Formats: sequence, C-alpha cells, structure tokens
Amino acid sequence: MPDLYADIALNLAVDQTFTYQVPEGLRGEVVPGRRVRAPFRGRAVDGYCVGLSDATELDRVLDIEGVLDDGPLISAEMLELTRWIADYYCCSWGQALEAALPGGVRRAIRHRMQTVVRPAVEPDRVADEVEALEDRSPKQAHALHVLSTLEHTATLQELAGLADCSTATIRALAKKGLVVLGREEVDDDPLLSVEPSESETVAPELEPAQDSALRRILGLHRRGGGGVVLVHGVTGSGKTEVYLQAIDRVVADGGGAIVLVPEISLTPQTVRRFRARFEHIAVLHSNLTEGRRREQWHAIQSGEVQVVVGARSAIFAPMPNLGLIVVDEEDGTSFKQDQAPRYHARDVAVVRGHKAGAVVVLGSATPALESYRNARQGKYELARLPGRVQGRPMPKVELVDMRKQSFVPGGSRFLSQRLLGLIANRLSRDEQSIVFLNRRGFSTYVFCTRCGWALKCSHCDVSMTYHRRADRAMCHHCGLRARVPARCPDCKSDAVKSIGLGTEKLEAELARQLPDVPIGRMDSDTVRGRGAHQRVLDAFGSGRFKVLVGTQMVAKGLDFPNVTLVGVVNADTALHLPDFRAGERTHQLVSQVAGRTGRGPKGGLVVVQTWQPEHYTMQTAAGHDYAGFAKTELEHRRQLGFPPFSRAARIVIDGEVPGEVKQAAYDIAGAIKEQSGPTGGVLHGPMPCPIERIKNRHRHHILLLGGKSGVIRAMIAAGRPAFPAGRRMRVAVDIDPVSML
Repeated sequence: MPDLYADIALNLAVDQTFTYQVPEGLRGEVVPGRRVRAPFRGRAVDGYCVGLSDATELDRVLDIEGVLDDGPLISAEMLELTRWIADYYCCSWGQALEAALPGGVRRAIRHRMQTVVRPAVEPDRVADEVEALEDRSPKQAHALHVLSTLEHTATLQELAGLADCSTATIRALAKKGLVVLGREEVDDDPLLSVEPSESETVAPELEPAQDSALRRILGLHRRGGGGVVLVHGVTGSGKTEVYLQAIDRVVADGGGAIVLVPEISLTPQTVRRFRARFEHIAVLHSNLTEGRRREQWHAIQSGEVQVVVGARSAIFAPMPNLGLIVVDEEDGTSFKQDQAPRYHARDVAVVRGHKAGAVVVLGSATPALESYRNARQGKYELARLPGRVQGRPMPKVELVDMRKQSFVPGGSRFLSQRLLGLIANRLSRDEQSIVFLNRRGFSTYVFCTRCGWALKCSHCDVSMTYHRRADRAMCHHCGLRARVPARCPDCKSDAVKSIGLGTEKLEAELARQLPDVPIGRMDSDTVRGRGAHQRVLDAFGSGRFKVLVGTQMVAKGLDFPNVTLVGVVNADTALHLPDFRAGERTHQLVSQVAGRTGRGPKGGLVVVQTWQPEHYTMQTAAGHDYAGFAKTELEHRRQLGFPPFSRAARIVIDGEVPGEVKQAAYDIAGAIKEQSGPTGGVLHGPMPCPIERIKNRHRHHILLLGGKSGVIRAMIAAGRPAFPAGRRMRVAVDIDPVSML
C-alpha cells in the first residue's frame, strides 16, 4: 500500500503547513477539515488537516499520533475561505482556522457548567484590599475592583475579559483568599430574554424605496452566483425590515442567512426583531459561555438554524446552504479584528458570499468610503433609502459654536444654555433626551497648576483618566490604577487639579443643572457583564430615566419613539487625531447618534456642540448630507493617495528596548525600499506610533500604500526577512487598518 501524507496547519505565526505521514491505522480517519494530534518540536500539538498526498520530497517525516473530534469540523468551503484569509491578511493558515472554530467546539465542552467568581471579603473591606494590592499587583487590584462592581455572578472568563487580565490573575486572588471560585450552571443568554410582541411577528407593507431595495436583493438571489448590494439608507429608513423580508424569502427557498451587527448593536431589542419572524435562530456574541457557543455551533452545522445573528466572528458560522449574508452598520470599526488574523468581517463576508454563491447585503446610513466607492463604480449594486418610513422627517440639527458661549455664574462649563434649555423643555413635555460624549470617566487629565506635572501611566505614554466612583485614576490602555495624590510629587504643592470631561462628569453636571431628574448612564463602566446593558435600556425604555448619557453605546441600534432630543457634546474631539480616517469616523458617529431621535410621531431635534462648526464634517452631518461629505473627503484621499484610492497595510514593531525597536523598524523599511520601486508601492515611515508606548512596550510603525493588494503583499514579503527573530520584539502586519494609533 503506498504511503499517505497529510499537510497540517498549526496555530503558529509561520506561513507554511507541515507534512506528516498518516499511519496505516488512521487511513480514512485523517481527512481534510479534521483536527489531528501531531508531534512538533518535542511535544504533541493540535493541528488541522488541509490536504492529503501520496508523495513527499522530505527525507524524514513524523507520524500523526491521532485524530480529534468525531469527524471533520471544517468544511471544504471554510478551508477555502480560511486559505484566502491567510493569504490576504498575511497570517498563517492555522491562525485563520483557529479563528474560524470557537474554543468551546475545539475543547468539546458539552455543558454549561462554568467556573464562577465571588468576592470573599465583605463589601466595606473591598476598597482597602484593592488599595493594598495596587502597588504590588495592579492587575489583581483592578480585577477585584471590577468584581465588586458587578450585580451578577461572573464566570472566570467573563471577569478576565472585563478586567483585561488573564484567568491566572484571578486564580492568584483566590489563593490569597480574596475571591472564591466555584462551579455552577450559568443562566441562559440574556439576549434571548425579551419576548417579541404579537405585532412584531407580522411583516408590514414595504414603502416604495424599501420594495425597490428588496427587489434588487432578491433579483441577485434568483439569478444565483451571489453579488453585493449596498443599502444606503438614512437612520430610521427601514433597512432592518428590508433585511427581514429578504431573509424570509431566502429561508423559504431552503437557504440560510447570517446577519452581522456591531457588538454594541447586539442588544435584546435587535435580536427580538429576528426572533419575531424566524422560529429557529442562533445568536453568537462574546458573552456566550463556551458550552452554549458549542451548542449553537453544532445546531447551525446540522441545519437546525435558519438565521444566525452575531458579531464579527459569526461570519464563520457553519451555515449549510448559505443564501444571504447581511452586514448591518457595515462601517462599524468593531468588525475589524485587532489580533492575528486581523481580518475585517465585512470583507470576509463579501469573499464568503462570492465563494458560496450567496448574496451579500451591506447596510448603513454612513457607509465606509470603500463600500460607497465600490457602489459608485458599479462593483456593488446600490439601493438608496433616502427618507424615513411613514414620511417622518429627519431631525433638524443645530450646531452650537462653543467659542461664542458665555458662561453665567452657576452655569455649566460643558453644556450650552441652548442644550440645557431644550432638555428642560423636553422634560416639561414628558419626553426623553440622549446626551452623547465619546469619552468615559470623570476627568481626562490630572495635573499640577503650579509646576505642570501631569499624572501619566507608568506603562503607557498616555494621561490617566480619573474615575470618581472608584476614586482612582485609570489607564484605558493597560488598566493600571493609581490614587490621585493630594500633593504634587514634584513641587509638593496642593495645586493638583483634574480637568477634561468624561461621561461620569457629564452625568454629574446634568444632575447639578437638573436636580431631581432621573439620569442614566451607559458606558463600559456601567454596563459590565451579562444583562447589564439591557437593564439600563429597560429603565430608559420604561421612562424611569428621563435623560440617558452615553458613549458610542448609545449611537447605534436604539429605537425609542419618546426620545425627541439628542445632544452631542465635544463632537469634534476626534476630528484631528493623527489618523486619515478621523474625519470619516467623526461624521459617521455624529450622524448615527443624531439618528436616535425623531423616530416617533413627535419628531426630534439634535444639538451638536462643536468648536469648529464651519468644518465640512460638521456641516454635512448637520445637513444629513453624506454624499456631500463623501465628495469632499474622497477628493482629499485621492490627492493623498490614501484608501479607497489605494490599498493600505500597517506594520507595527514593538519591544521593551526603544533603540532596538527603532532599529528594527528602519531595517524593515530599508528592506522594503529596495523593492518598492519596481512594485509601484509607497512607504511612509518608519516613525513612532502616535501612542509610542503601551504596556511598557515601545512602538514604531510603517505605512504601506499600493494600487493593488498584490503590491502590498510584495512589499511585506520584501520586508519579512528583516523581521526581528526571538521574543524580545514583535511585528504585527495589519492589512486594511482601521486605526493608525
């Protein structure tokens, strides 16, 4: 019998597969898509069989030790898709496969019993214990503090995610007797806790623009072979109803659908609309227990599920007979993975749809400029929803020039009299308001007014943000916590002050200006853990909160007809960040949060406080003029040669020794420059990253621009031999970066 060899992809940052011999006893068991156990550098590791052959040129080949799982977990379609991800995003095939298969499936977790964490100290002692830990074990201190703020029992993995630490950090707290670990069955998914009303189960009659969009989608579906439709609809134009009716037709034809939404939009309110129309849905999101995720995954794979609704990783759901993929709010930055493989779920959706012959629907009120240009050029079909349903007008948007505001004694330094007056007016009419500020915490900067000393993170090159409820300054990059000193450590004066505005201070300021008014806050400090997000929304929806303060969590997916006013504070904070997407992101955010009002018969008004009302980003957002914004912004990008007029990649080098990092960056850039002339690519840098140090690692980056993705890959290949070896430094390659910070 001839020999049989298997190509195995391992979860390593190595751009190759490894060849192993298939023992006679495993023939027929080792097949593409199945996981195997194989020896690698003296230890046994798990890998994925991606191909078989009857010959090899290698002199010595090790045997596969065994097979895992009851059969293949990766379909031929997913093997092809992950191979494309590995090639396009410059990662290994094993890394791409690992991203496509949930951990609960890999570890075959068959139940929902999870390790849970409870405090082992009395509530009045928590602050003392946290303070005692801060100097020696700041991550442990932060984890204990986060646990003390939760209103529910947290799982070990959930607390680690909320506190941005490892599970080992929490186990160390258990050894010190500060927390108790136990095993118990975790509650069901809170996203499925809200039952739809009977009226939501009936599909309404579509308006002409909606019907036209639906016919475009179904036309591609009937034709077969896939295709992409960009549904460009203003907020409140009924995009979701178009999705629902398109999915209904695809399901009736025997197909399945995947619906991707940004993580912040994945709320019970969103899920309820899909549950009202479809009997068998699966919801995939970051807070699922591993056992629950495994159950959902196998239900999808077996064909029991009609519709999958989820965040970024749901694009890998093993849906058979896939007929439709919807990417709602396709401009959302959370669709981009920030660790290898650094894929963008929207772009993976387009490729998966093409390979599966499924229609892909991209929807947004403010599409990414890449998607908008593709539609304008005819690469995508374009369906416009220019008005709100039932003829409701778009809310009027007022720009308040904060340079011209005069502050009265006892008044607010942060809130204009116009905005405060309008909130009071809405309160008198028993209507609700949302006030948006995209920065959490109380004060964003702590410094000495006498000598200029500033409280900065000792691990990152950023100022620490003061959180009053915790009475600590925190670094939002590494999680470090510190007390605000009563006296300046440099000049010993008592002139230490905190300035700047976060949502915690904004909530307090509104409470001072509007006494006895119930105010809620929604940011990552107040909605930690399972169910917390929905508790705030339920309180607001029931009218218990009259004003809701929030970060970008309130900008998308909320639909409350009684909200007749939205205030946007410090609208231009991010406008001049050193990132070529800063203007686009600001326009999207202002437009999206403005869309939270006027969704009912009472209408709505938006007040945008800005220091640059004349900026085209603000002017076009105020006029609900996305096309005008896109025209100006695209012209700027064209002149600079930035995407979407080129493809981009960012190479980030980080390490503990600044000089080594800088030298490595210059070595990589030098290697690329030797080859960039013939390829036609452009190299910017190397240069320090805007945030030069994070978690005690110094950072430099290089920006690559090229007319085609092949040019970018050639430049990266040219620089790869200069990538530093060993663990002292790391190199991250980010294709189509969404952030330059």
